[in-house]
Amino acid sequence: MNNYELHDRTAVITGAASGMGEATALLLAAGGARVALLARRRDRLDEVAAKITAGGGSALAVPVDVTDTVSVAAAAATVEAAYGRADLVVNAAGVMLPNPIGDGREDEWNRMIDTNLTGALRVIRAFLPGLRAAAAAGGTADLVNISSIGAHALFPQYAVYSATKAALTHLSASLRTELGAEAVRVTNIEPGLTDTELGGHVDNTELSAQLGAMFQAMPALSAGDIADLIGYVVSRPRHVNLRQVIALPTPQA
Repeated sequence: MNNYELHDRTAVITGAASGMGEATALLLAAGGARVALLARRRDRLDEVAAKITAGGGSALAVPVDVTDTVSVAAAAATVEAAYGRADLVVNAAGVMLPNPIGDGREDEWNRMIDTNLTGALRVIRAFLPGLRAAAAAGGTADLVNISSIGAHALFPQYAVYSATKAALTHLSASLRTELGAEAVRVTNIEPGLTDTELGGHVDNTELSAQLGAMFQAMPALSAGDIADLIGYVVSRPRHVNLRQVIALPTPQA
């Protein structure tokens, strides 16, 4: 991965225990940013934080459940007490639970909506004052939402997951109309097939096999590939906002 100049930045990354969130935290910390690691799994957060500090970086492990309003508010207070207000927020927490709509898996619908969409909204609300303050003071302020190519591409049995990601993509575009005038940048990133733990959540044997076949058919992106894109986006000059980035494995249609 490339190195990006991010000294004096304070970053918050959700989903930082693994996958794109972890890779993003490692990359931003390598660039000099202070990173607050947010996720549910404290043990994994501690491991990621240890990697960062061992390399001379600064990391804060903050256990949080993005589906819980009180938990997110408490995490924001913890981050501000340790690092001050954050000027870089990456919404990387997400879950993918595909199943036929006729199965009526309301438990999965609720989990995806509450994590992928409402969870992102909770994080945005909690950390938006810091983004606005950084921009008002003449600094760089970034909100990065990790959506999915599923927001546009249609995959059978993935209707609810894709709907949550389409909503996140539209939310990102709409937020630019509110925040762009305040010099807060909003970026939406839509990865294609990417090798992370996300596929491990699938509990449908047929769909799990289909996903496995896709990984065999083409070289997938790595979490590091997406982290590298985020590093590039947030290190652009303050007046440059890359609002939408779609990243696919070269063979993926």
